[in-house]
Amino acid sequence: MHFKPKSKQLFSIACLCLGLAACQTAGLGSSDFERNAGSSDNIASLNQIIAQQPNDANAYNIRGTAFGRSGNFSEAIRDYSQAIALNPNFHQAYANRALIHKKTGNFAAAVADYNRAISLKPSYDVALIGRGDIFRIQKDYAQAIGDYNQAIAARTRDPRAYYHRGLIYQQQRNHNQAIEDFTFALSLDASNPNAFNSRGVSYLAQNDMRGALGDFSNAVKMDRKNYRAWTNQGIALERLGNYQKAYDSYAQAKFISPSYSPAVNGMNRTRKLKSQKSI
Repeated sequence: MHFKPKSKQLFSIACLCLGLAACQTAGLGSSDFERNAGSSDNIASLNQIIAQQPNDANAYNIRGTAFGRSGNFSEAIRDYSQAIALNPNFHQAYANRALIHKKTGNFAAAVADYNRAISLKPSYDVALIGRGDIFRIQKDYAQAIGDYNQAIAARTRDPRAYYHRGLIYQQQRNHNQAIEDFTFALSLDASNPNAFNSRGVSYLAQNDMRGALGDFSNAVKMDRKNYRAWTNQGIALERLGNYQKAYDSYAQAKFISPSYSPAVNGMNRTRKLKSQKSI
């Protein structure tokens, strides 16, 4: 979101709200400022600014972001729509509104808004990645990869373009390309445990146990509640014949998610295997 604030107050609030469209995925942590962006105090301040500057599209866009962060999606949509009415070429507002449509499951409206944002700025990576994510959810992998490729060609520094493209390559069993994408995503943001876990899955598919265990270990260190990574770690250890440690990993996954069948089944297998080994 880019803007030319008319006051220091608007700029300060914008700093709190900045990045709604750029932070559409979990796993890329939020700062305290971002978490507080939707606070009632910030919204009240923005109300005052808009009362003083009722024709400022930026102010509506920023308040829309505050409403979006607070979970008040209907008000967010209303503010983004007003920002667009005041500035029909406001490509960031289209992308922000698309994100709210996506969050509420209105994918058709989201794609329409992303299309408009991209038509206004073809290299806008936020809109390309956002639209690609919807295509990926809908399993339209060709169009999804096309959007991620376009964002990457525009030299995006957003790791989601690489990470989400990697997920598609992994789904297609193209593990070499998946690993390459996950690795590049991690070079841009090494704080995403899901990227480590995903790369570990592709290493596991290639029987690279050292790479897989290293990635699963990083994933569970960063997110102790990541039951999928614990389970995957158990699978790798089980393949290596380390049934006790495999059992412990499965048990940790089951403790976090008692109904997760891969962990339950893994516990049952390794319980028997480690008992047989001790005989």
